[in-house]
Amino acid sequence: MASPHDEHGLDGPEEYAAPGGEIGVRPDVNLLETFLENVRTGQLRVPKFQRPFVWRPDQMLDLFDSIERGYPIGSMLLWETRQELESLDHVGGLPIPDAAPGKSVTYILDGHQRLSTLYATLYRPAAGPSGDPADWIWHVYRVLGQSDTRANRYVHWRKPGPPPPNYLPVRSVLRTLDFLAYARNLLKSLDGSPYYDELVEEGEQVAQRIKSYKVSVVTLLGGNLAQAVEVFSRVNSKGQSMSPDQMVSALTYKGGGESLANSIAAVLDRIAAEGFGEINSTTGFRAVLAVAGEEEVTGAHWDVLARRMEGKVAQAVQDTDVALTRAVAFLRERVGVPLARLIPYNNQLMLLTLFFHLRPEPSPEQEEALIRWFWITSWAGHFASVNSTTSRQSIQDMRAFATGEKRLADFADGQGMFDFADQRPRPYPDRFDLRSARVRAYLLWELREFPERFTAGGKPYLAVEAIRRLDSAAFRRISNKAGLSNGSNPANRIVLEVTPGMTARSYLLDQSGEGELGIAPDAWIRLGRGHDEAFIELRAAELARRERLFIESMGAVAPPAVAADTEIDTE
Repeated sequence: MASPHDEHGLDGPEEYAAPGGEIGVRPDVNLLETFLENVRTGQLRVPKFQRPFVWRPDQMLDLFDSIERGYPIGSMLLWETRQELESLDHVGGLPIPDAAPGKSVTYILDGHQRLSTLYATLYRPAAGPSGDPADWIWHVYRVLGQSDTRANRYVHWRKPGPPPPNYLPVRSVLRTLDFLAYARNLLKSLDGSPYYDELVEEGEQVAQRIKSYKVSVVTLLGGNLAQAVEVFSRVNSKGQSMSPDQMVSALTYKGGGESLANSIAAVLDRIAAEGFGEINSTTGFRAVLAVAGEEEVTGAHWDVLARRMEGKVAQAVQDTDVALTRAVAFLRERVGVPLARLIPYNNQLMLLTLFFHLRPEPSPEQEEALIRWFWITSWAGHFASVNSTTSRQSIQDMRAFATGEKRLADFADGQGMFDFADQRPRPYPDRFDLRSARVRAYLLWELREFPERFTAGGKPYLAVEAIRRLDSAAFRRISNKAGLSNGSNPANRIVLEVTPGMTARSYLLDQSGEGELGIAPDAWIRLGRGHDEAFIELRAAELARRERLFIESMGAVAPPAVAADTEIDTE
């Protein structure tokens, strides 16, 4: 990887370096083994601002299957520089030595998950008691003697005891002695079977394919970190892009502690573990910016933003942790939002975090105003087409309301976020689609209206627990008849635990669901007679009627229409 230095002090052929301190680009193709050897020697490193290893086991297996078949796995984007960055001293649990002094170091910008999978699996020592219960994820096996059905032939082994003899440990393919040891054990276990030679030959072919695989590498030469991150964000704009929090995290990271992205991830992980579910990192990042006093939380000038954030990151994350905890408690206890995934708009959580940072102990009047604000902005789609201007205005409004600069009445006729006169709730949605903020608002109301369910045996449980366990599978269709004009209506859905052998329709009829869960007596009769379309129509009318009462109780003007198209408008 290293090449002679040019006059700018850059490594690599001169034609790839850029003059005047600009960044250069060197495309290359490396044998997989050569590429990973740079990790082993400490020359290729993972900077600490990278997000942690998050790949699922099936993604790891797919990577090895693609390599064996010769499929492309995407380019690795590296940055070769003399600038020192804090980097990980372990990759996949394996220690990485310090880089050789006096030489430029290469950092991986895009490809951390792939690199960790390949290095930690292929360079792993023989299996043994490591004390880490999650260590199994790094032990990948290739099943020999399995016909090529185009299915993935790579597996993990999590059962007690050793894997079957025909499971070739992937870690042995780069090391001849380890491969020979595997072959000897295979011979003993097969005890003279004629299949031995076939399996060993197949194993040799697998090893050869992996060792001869070539990795596409693009190396940025010289320049500064802001340029490197900018190049990455543009190159990767059509793939799995670096998220805003990762970009600013990289640009503000000075070493000696957790990066911004990792600090936000730790806060969000804690809240998720307390039962609220996963809050996306961009929402957490925007909350940190708002708490730090920023108003441009949706802009793309990340280098400018990073410069303004320097020196404020640690305190802002600490303050956000406290304020976000208060915001989540408010949503759960006062508004009735049990799960993060049901919040209609992520901006609502960001703004509530800002409020509770500025006003940890709100007055009862402020709490009531925030409850109204949450519901009315959800029904009206206030954040459906948010841009940098409306986002900035929302932050200014929330700050003025939290600090007491403005009361709710002061926003009237101002066209701001708390001016509810022009925010007309949209009608009951005509289609069940969780990507719609209006549908999420409807579901939150439904969970308030009908919080409890019963198993087929009569045991009560909370509907939200079914959603927490089953995710979208908890919303079961009542009628599965084809050709229903209103089959996608939310009235044809019901939150239920999955009971083997029982459909939602049979459950309702067996449990005498008349009068329950928004099923009026005449609708229940239609369901029993097999008039499913009429049942859905009657139940939808009843649900819309009940929801309108709740809308009016919030001081909002109920929509004149009974139902309307379901807009896909979550951020």
